[in-house]
Amino acid sequence: MSNPGVTEAVDHASLTQYDMIIDVRSPGEFAEDHIPGAVNLPVLDNDERAIVGTTYVQESRFLARRIGAALVAKNIGRYLGGALADMGPNFRPLVYCWRGGQRSNSMALVLAQVGWRTLVLQGGYKTYRRAVQRRLYDIDLGLRFVLLDGGTGCGKTAILNRVKAMGGQVIDLEGIARHRGSLFGAIAGMPQPSQKWFESCLADQLQRMDPKRPVLLEAESNKIGNRTLPPSMWKAMEAAPRIQLSAPVDARSAYLVGAYPDVIADRDLLEAVLSRLEVYPGRKQLANWRSLADAGEFQELARQVVERHYDPSYARHSRNDHRPKLGVIEMAGIDEARREAAAAQVMGMLSEA
Repeated sequence: MSNPGVTEAVDHASLTQYDMIIDVRSPGEFAEDHIPGAVNLPVLDNDERAIVGTTYVQESRFLARRIGAALVAKNIGRYLGGALADMGPNFRPLVYCWRGGQRSNSMALVLAQVGWRTLVLQGGYKTYRRAVQRRLYDIDLGLRFVLLDGGTGCGKTAILNRVKAMGGQVIDLEGIARHRGSLFGAIAGMPQPSQKWFESCLADQLQRMDPKRPVLLEAESNKIGNRTLPPSMWKAMEAAPRIQLSAPVDARSAYLVGAYPDVIADRDLLEAVLSRLEVYPGRKQLANWRSLADAGEFQELARQVVERHYDPSYARHSRNDHRPKLGVIEMAGIDEARREAAAAQVMGMLSEA
């Protein structure tokens, strides 16, 4: 039998060495943020953690520790007979909690006594979080970015995904943020991740990129919904060259109607979004758009919103955008065949970037 070892390494290469990364914190802590790929096997769940904490404050430290030990032992035993039951003798887990203290060491000690090569993350989640913050806030990312730009409705996300399928290096910022990047961008039934989890997913993907090849991103503002791009990322994007997509407004309007079925289906959501748009002449225009929505004329509604809100905003931004342009891809439409052709053109431009 052996005792668990310790490590402070949280880079992608080190973390991939383990058969399982076990986060023993409560489900609430895990939901806010965790190491990507980790499995949540809490030694104390949300309610149990509250019971132990209340006992500590209102009664005694001794009683709280005794109750906590009983709960921890029960939960670890359940995992040995459940989530860990099929692990063989060469199983190698990494265990962590908030600070690398009692919770992770309790689990790790039992796993090590089973005979598994168990390590504890020294400093716990806080060690991992400091590494993420340093990468995204303090140092140069060491990657070459290229931005996929274009007016609303050009199919940027769909083309981005086709480039990825063709072998291009791609990071889908909107996918990580669970938001489509505009006032209409919230996805029904899918809340945005916490800022910390957004950053964890972003840092994880950045570490997977080959620094010798360009990385394609969709051109975004520094906020995607309520999630903020961290400083190192935004600084790199501000200097990145662009590939611009262009398509007729009617084609873009038709594409938007197909891309936002959740907004069309939710009249209250559509009304809330329209009322936040900066339009002129204000109430009269909003009343017109309500009438179009009531009549089911969603393509005409989309065309007017694009022409009177999004395109003027994009034009103003483009006039002040001094980042180099690698090229413009003109699309007569945004059907699947044309998106495929545009993705192939993007791949060609990336090979020369």
